[in-house]
This record gives sequence, C-alpha cells and structure tokens, in this order.
Amino acid sequence: MAIFEQTGASAAPPSRDERLRRMKFRAWHRGTREADYMIGGFFDRYHADWTDKDIAWFEALIEEDDVDVMAWALGTQSVPSEYAGAQMAAMQLLDYVEIRR
Repeated sequence: MAIFEQTGASAAPPSRDERLRRMKFRAWHRGTREADYMIGGFFDRYHADWTDKDIAWFEALIEEDDVDVMAWALGTQSVPSEYAGAQMAAMQLLDYVEIRR
C-alpha cells in the first residue's frame, strides 16, 4: 500500500507567480555567492518579460549543476542544445551582474 494515495482530485498546477517565486528563490540560493550573483542576477534582470517557454527553460536550467551553468555562461564549456538560444546568449553577456567595489 502506498504511503500517499491519490484522492481522485488533482492539484491545480502552480500559477505563473508561484513558479516565478520558486525560481527566484532557487536562483538566489545556489550554494556559492558567485552562482547566486550570476543566476540570481540573470533572473532579476529578465524574468519580467519571460514567456511560458522561457520560464520552462529557466526551470530546467536551475536544475543543472552550478559549475555547468556558470561554464556555459562564461563560455568555458559548450552549451548543450537544450539550453542554446536567445536566453543563453543573454546570460553570456554578463551585463546583469552587479559588481560592487
């Protein structure tokens, strides 16, 4: 017997706002300050204009290891085809990272 049994009623999928809130948290809580600034800064700069497809792209991206995401953004590793495109090109500009002195 399963611990969790289905009740027959399916839960509603998360709203766009809920998805964005979760992504913001995940983007800014990566495990290293460098990844937080890169991934969180990218989220903050661009998320307001994202389509559902863009949101799905970012949701998948933040499931990847930080070292890979950072290497793709810095151009030290080839970008996998599923992440290549306009959003990764924007991420590679790094113009969204605030440098504090």
